[in-house]
Amino acid sequence: MTDLSIQLINLFASFLLLLAFAMLAQRRVVNLVQIYAMQGLTVVAATSVVAYVTHQNQLYYSAAMTLVLKVFLIPWILRRLIKRLDIRWDVETLINIPSMMLIGIVLVIFSFNLALPIASLSTSISPGTLGIALACVLLSFMMMITRSKALPQVIGFLSMENALVFAATSATSGMPMVVELGIALDVLVGVFILGVFMFQIREQFESLDISHLENLKEE
Repeated sequence: MTDLSIQLINLFASFLLLLAFAMLAQRRVVNLVQIYAMQGLTVVAATSVVAYVTHQNQLYYSAAMTLVLKVFLIPWILRRLIKRLDIRWDVETLINIPSMMLIGIVLVIFSFNLALPIASLSTSISPGTLGIALACVLLSFMMMITRSKALPQVIGFLSMENALVFAATSATSGMPMVVELGIALDVLVGVFILGVFMFQIREQFESLDISHLENLKEE
């Protein structure tokens, strides 16, 4: 059963990495939200498998919290923002998509080499997923710095948090429940604050392009 569990965790890790690349290649904001929800569902499945193998009941609560927050609630909030702001179509990128894919492959290779000595010290059921989780973090960060609109950058930040939670679950068998509750609350509050921030940008500049912020000067 342990071998099957390791294979499942590795499968979920590979799917999470595939979704990270899908985010880089995606130009529609609506689809970015759907991919984010799929990432959350992948984290839920991986957490449930780790909870079953390690017999840590708190991980089941963590999986349930992730399901409610990252598969249903936050995507619903993001869809409401998209509808209110009317930005569901194309997303501008600062680098063309083929170049981003090539850079992403380099980041994956770098992540695996960086995480290899750390993974060898891990005693979890699937320490090899640490490299994939690190790659997903770097890919999400690249998505944040290559998008010119505010909402895709927010989704990139949320995707990075998904990768960190996956790393904590698969490589270290989970975080204390109090820490996970704190992170979940911070993420939820952050989404609300960023939503208000995006409305303010839209009201002031009639656009969500953050390059307009560079034009602000102190009087």
